[in-house]
Amino acid sequence: MAALTGLQIQKLLPKTNCKECGSNTCLAFAMKLASKKIELSKCPYASEEAKKILGAASEPPVKSVEIGGGASDKDNYTYRIGEETEIYRHEKTFVNRTLFAININSDDEVENIDKVINFVKNYRLDRAGETLFIEMISLTHKATTTATTNTFIELAKKIHKETNRPLILRSDDLSALTSAAIAIKGSKSILATIATPNTTTDNNTELIKIAQENEHALVISGKDLDSIVNTTEKIRANDLNFNNLILELPTLSYSESFQINSITRRAAIKDQFKPLGYPTIKFISSTENIFESAESAVCAINEITKYGGICVFPSSDADPALLAPLMTLRMNIYTDPQKPIQVDPKVYQIGEPNKSAPIFVTTNFSLTYFMVSGEIENSGISAYLLVPQCEGMSVLTAWAAGKFSGASIAKFIKEISLEQQLESRTLIIPGYVAQISGELEENLPGWKVMVGPQEAADIESFVKARLM
Repeated sequence: MAALTGLQIQKLLPKTNCKECGSNTCLAFAMKLASKKIELSKCPYASEEAKKILGAASEPPVKSVEIGGGASDKDNYTYRIGEETEIYRHEKTFVNRTLFAININSDDEVENIDKVINFVKNYRLDRAGETLFIEMISLTHKATTTATTNTFIELAKKIHKETNRPLILRSDDLSALTSAAIAIKGSKSILATIATPNTTTDNNTELIKIAQENEHALVISGKDLDSIVNTTEKIRANDLNFNNLILELPTLSYSESFQINSITRRAAIKDQFKPLGYPTIKFISSTENIFESAESAVCAINEITKYGGICVFPSSDADPALLAPLMTLRMNIYTDPQKPIQVDPKVYQIGEPNKSAPIFVTTNFSLTYFMVSGEIENSGISAYLLVPQCEGMSVLTAWAAGKFSGASIAKFIKEISLEQQLESRTLIIPGYVAQISGELEENLPGWKVMVGPQEAADIESFVKARLM
């Protein structure tokens, strides 16, 4: 399969161009299969011959697992993990972000449980035009604690109902895990046993049946990497028709996590080693000391930058001061480095400007836009923000590339008929490109060009000194 081209794959497809797979033609679908960007299962009319020839070889090197999106998921908290094809981000891009979850123990105090649930429900971080949030809650139950199986089941139902999100159900009691899985059947959650140095895989067949019947994914753990490989190989060899697996890699230190995560990804992508071609999950242990948050941050950073699928924090880490920088890092790592994030080129209103309000100018690189617009708003002034097409480049980069010049800005103003829309004839350009002011005035007779501050953080003081 690895050597087959898109044209060769197309010959095995039904050639109906039905578009039900999401592609416009069977050839387009075949091209995606050849580059391992989609799975053969997306084709509803694939023949048995095609399934036999293409089959598992058409899967991405790291299997895609869908979580959430069940019938009761009214807010559509649906996530995908895995589906990766790269080892290094700069080679192309990473696809599905590391998911964040906060853990609750079934024997925690009721007040603490409610506090975590409310934190997950309400936490939002607005960053570069995107709203970031915590994707999941993990619920852990140990048979040796005072919490009963019934408490575990009722908590699972309560958390799922209140958050509308898929859960991670984790227990060392198979019957408790089964009952909880049935209680939230169809939520497409995750089932996990509690890994110990003596963890065995004797119950995997039964767990697979439980996960499959109740539409959940399953975490595979083991005492070492070899035992995990043995387990996934047996599952594949037994043709159990279940492949929604997530690996919990056994590590005892940060360096070991870094190493094993790297080995696993390289084996899956470079060596096409299917037994390790699954997304991963990491449970961060609560150390309960003054360095806990710092240790959690280090562990999470390792997961974000080194291929982690899901990172589960202890309840004590339900803290915006910890999560905000980690979410920002995650957003940066999982942004396509070959495709700058852009906003639409147009005139934006900040506040409630009248037709004579000043007009600030910046590029359509999203981070630049949101920083500038935010600082204008913080200054207390109502104004317009003119954003010409700069192909998602920052101010200096766009200027150096000839995308942010006096002539190009003037051309954009004329194209959108800004002079007919507004009475204002005052433009405020970034201080870093003060040299374009003369060219801009030459191309816009009757306009006044002011040179603003170089840094967005200085806009407020500039407004107070020059515009008020």
